[in-house]
Amino acid sequence: MASKLIQPERLRVLNDKKQRSAKYVLYWMQSAVRTMDNHALEYAIQQANELDLPLLVCFGLWSEYSEANARHFHFLLEGLQDVQGNLKRRNIKFVVQEGEPFAVAEKLSQDAALVIVDRTYLRQHKRWYRQLSGLDCRVEQIETDVVVPVETVSDKREYAARTIRPKIHKKLDQFLVELSTTAVNNSSQAMNVDTLDLSNIPAIVENLNVDQSVRPVDHLFTGGENAAKATLRRFLANRFSDYATHRNQPQTDDVSYMSMYLHYGHISPLHIAVQIKESGSGGENEKSYIEELIVRRELPMNFCFFEEDYDKYSALPNWTQKTLGEHRDDVRPVQYTRAEMESAETHDDFWNAAMREMIYTGYMHNYMRMYWGKKILEWCNTPEYAHETLLYFNNKYFLDGRDANSFSNALWIFGLHDQPWKEREIFGKVRYMSYAGLKRKAKMPAYLEKVDELVERAEKAWNSAD
Repeated sequence: MASKLIQPERLRVLNDKKQRSAKYVLYWMQSAVRTMDNHALEYAIQQANELDLPLLVCFGLWSEYSEANARHFHFLLEGLQDVQGNLKRRNIKFVVQEGEPFAVAEKLSQDAALVIVDRTYLRQHKRWYRQLSGLDCRVEQIETDVVVPVETVSDKREYAARTIRPKIHKKLDQFLVELSTTAVNNSSQAMNVDTLDLSNIPAIVENLNVDQSVRPVDHLFTGGENAAKATLRRFLANRFSDYATHRNQPQTDDVSYMSMYLHYGHISPLHIAVQIKESGSGGENEKSYIEELIVRRELPMNFCFFEEDYDKYSALPNWTQKTLGEHRDDVRPVQYTRAEMESAETHDDFWNAAMREMIYTGYMHNYMRMYWGKKILEWCNTPEYAHETLLYFNNKYFLDGRDANSFSNALWIFGLHDQPWKEREIFGKVRYMSYAGLKRKAKMPAYLEKVDELVERAEKAWNSAD
């Protein structure tokens, strides 16, 4: 039986096979790379206790995963290190093996009474989940990377935040409930199962067959649930009081930096929401942050769940494709090649700074992301090529790229989840952002100075490592 704090709506049975006599219960950890506030892990512990078996947790480290490079793997492996240490303290064996994640889970399932898996919404993961139904043992899935389960919120692709917001808020009190931990009855630490030695992350990354040119940014951001919770604590103590007024001010650091940790599952959105509500700040800061964390984050989950082509230009609403198509042949006063953009060699110093922030830190302030993306649309010869270019940069450099939020937000640049605006050249009725508007609304000289300091810091760290 699931705990009362693991709502039944989070559970899906992926095949109808019975639990069987075996050596252990297996939890295939893939999207929720953490040991706290993880419904899938706690459910797996409860099931192992009921069956009087130990719990084995596995992760498949796959170098061919979806455009991942050295930067991404370094951050991920820091998270896996945390999981290994934290699970050891709970008497649970953590196994990391190189290979396609499903193949790793399939091999280890041969001695499992039951397989538990967490959930995400991208194409590759959906294929793996379908394959799981063919295992010889029972397979159950627990949704833990959203506050309100996707299918509980809606049974269709939602049009915008305004359509999904009331549906989420209607269910929010039911799911915004803290998750307690479950004690482990049978230790699995003594189990003899091959696992990757995680003690030397740089060496592991160097030996992976991935793009090594995109350098890790551990001088600035450390991966893992321990760092994620420490980062959140600092935000709440030092910067949250200015969040609502500064969230669109890129020259400040009054942001939580949670997006990268949410991307890798190093922290739970439920934990963040509970901490925000318990911070005592309330008011506009809480309202604004909860809107971004839950409504604006879970709208993309809905989009990717119901839209198979979530990373394609064709997934845009008809009105955006129509208006951009009508302005396809408009003269672009300025055009840049992808190489010129990647070198931050445009006439726009604000855009160049945003590009450098992304390349050197793996992060970009959200307000600058919107401006940065709109200019890519303006400077490319077709909207389709602009979308390809935006995703190329997004997937290559951002620590929080290549996920549901990332794909959805890329299409927002082209009108997804937005409304028609005043018609203009190139953009048609799609929202436009201007250099003058950005200069008027934010303290851009301070932002340029901030980026210069971040670049200098990165170069110093990388030169030292070499």
